[in-house]
Amino acid sequence: MAKATKPTKAESSPADMKAAEKKSVEKAAAKKVNPALMKPMQPSKELGAVVGEKPLPRTEVVSKIWEYIKSNKLQNPKNGREILADDKLKKVFGVDKVTMFEMNKYISKHLS
Repeated sequence: MAKATKPTKAESSPADMKAAEKKSVEKAAAKKVNPALMKPMQPSKELGAVVGEKPLPRTEVVSKIWEYIKSNKLQNPKNGREILADDKLKKVFGVDKVTMFEMNKYISKHLS
């Protein structure tokens, strides 16, 4: 007896694909946001020069840093994952360049 197999993406009908897409959206909506990420935190003086002095949730801090990076064209044109720090960001990061993956490690030191 032959074993039943799942159809591949190429074999799936558009209706099947829509149903799977809807299910994944519902699953993502069911996830709860970690309340610790939404707690407003006070940025240090150095970080405040980039994102503002008022307490912000960690998610907003990261968004504002990315706005600053993009508006000042601080991404390495040859490697978009690398951020080239200007004077303000050097005070936050402590180095001339960081990857986008290392950025949160440096930011967390400036939030209390």
